[in-house]
Amino acid sequence: MTVRPHTENGATTMYYEIRRYRTRPGRREEWVRYMEDVVLPFQTSLGMDVTASFTDEEDEDGYVWIRRFEDEAHGKALYEAVYEHDRWKNEIGPAVHGLLLVEESVVTRVTPTPASPLR
Repeated sequence: MTVRPHTENGATTMYYEIRRYRTRPGRREEWVRYMEDVVLPFQTSLGMDVTASFTDEEDEDGYVWIRRFEDEAHGKALYEAVYEHDRWKNEIGPAVHGLLLVEESVVTRVTPTPASPLR
């Protein structure tokens, strides 16, 4: 994934990640439980701001979640805290790969418009 800083008048701005996942066939319920019981609590304990998570009504294996970052430096620090953590590398990450079709994940970075209530 290529990461480019979002800027507004030359200053780095807050952004969101919309993360769309596909679970391995028939494993979405197990994935949702794992996300809610393990992944989300772990990430939020390290400062990650998870704003929402959803199941896809049109795809029985689809799952979407959204994270918020104050700016590029904040995002980089949180990525490092989460994905370089021993627990992620040794326990959570391997479990995630067992439940998801990781290669089908789509991450979209978006920046709220000036009038957005999510600013």
